[in-house]
Order: sequence, then structure tokens, then C-alpha cells
Amino acid sequence: MEERTYKVMGGSGALGIAVGVVILVVGLASGVLLIISGAKLLAGRNKILF
Repeated sequence: MEERTYKVMGGSGALGIAVGVVILVVGLASGVLLIISGAKLLAGRNKILF
């Protein structure tokens, strides 16, 4: 019984680490994309004529 508990805990810990890494990578990528798009908007705002 205890061996099964250790296996479940190990699998759950590994899954938690994997999900954390994926979320970290997605967060960094989306942050970089938002910064780039914001910089392009700021750079192009003087080309707009009203």
C-alpha cells in the first residue's frame, strides 16, 4: 500500500513540475509578443493622420 502511495506522489510531483514549466514558457512567450506589438504600435503612432 505504501509503495503505491509513493508512486502516486512521484507521478503527481512530476506532473506538477511539467505543468509549471509549460506555463512559465507560455507566459514568457506571450509577454515578449505583447512587448513587441506594443513597441510597434508606439513607433507607428506618429504616422497616423486625423
